[in-house]
Amino acid sequence: MRLDQAVSRLFGLSRTTAAALVAAGDVLIDGRPQTKSEKVTGGSWLEVTLPPAPGAATAIEPVTVEGLRIIYSDDDIVVVDKPVGVAAHPSPGWTGPTVLSGLAALGQTVATSGAAERQGIVHRLDVGTTGIMVVAKSEMAYSALKRAFKEREVDKRYHAVVQGHLDPLRGTVDAPIDRHPTQDYKWAVVSGGKPSITHYDTIEAFPAASLVDVRLETGRTHQIRVHFSALRHPCVGDLTYGADPTLAARAQLHRQWLHARQLSFQHPRTHEDVTFTSPYPEDLANALALLRGAG
Repeated sequence: MRLDQAVSRLFGLSRTTAAALVAAGDVLIDGRPQTKSEKVTGGSWLEVTLPPAPGAATAIEPVTVEGLRIIYSDDDIVVVDKPVGVAAHPSPGWTGPTVLSGLAALGQTVATSGAAERQGIVHRLDVGTTGIMVVAKSEMAYSALKRAFKEREVDKRYHAVVQGHLDPLRGTVDAPIDRHPTQDYKWAVVSGGKPSITHYDTIEAFPAASLVDVRLETGRTHQIRVHFSALRHPCVGDLTYGADPTLAARAQLHRQWLHARQLSFQHPRTHEDVTFTSPYPEDLANALALLRGAG
């Protein structure tokens, strides 16, 4: 039957409401928005994002976040350059600034899909990692981007400065990751963990470190940090994962040298390929200059 008829019957909505959801892009067939006259067939995956209840409360309080920069925004997505010391969203034990609170202070409304404290969040960066993040503003964008990240259709590029010189200079780390067996605040390469794949390519070698381009095929927590630590080439400044504090001090770093440099994906509404990049923040650029000049 027609899509608006199917949504009406499946969810007990009026035909008018169902048609409005379809027109707003809140109804997807196999991950793509459709017109109300599109026919629903057996075997298709139907996703419907229902509007929030009137007066539904949000858990996000607007807070001005210093350094949070909006790179791009439209009705469906907002792309930000996340500064250091900012979490993607609120979480137990974290009382600092978040991307969501900063966006609220900037007047940006995000999708209501997901848990209240993570609404609109389709991927995350560590508190100590800077760079590009995309947040969904429409429910259609949330569904489409979550699917794209899950199916590895998003190209995620990071730059990292790691200790020493990698051998080979270009390679792939395919090693499962899970919670550290004895230190629950850390992650580790663990037999039986979740499949985790990291591709890297050396850009430049310094006397004591290397600048590498990193492409993530999967997106596990601390994946880059864990994989390079397992190679015995931890990110410079990453004391949690075994970095040399002397080298960190020499580079004047107080966190890991890791930056989400570029994000490429298909726009959820236009289906055009889009790419966003972020320059190095001041502390990483300064560390890079010091490591280049190190004897």
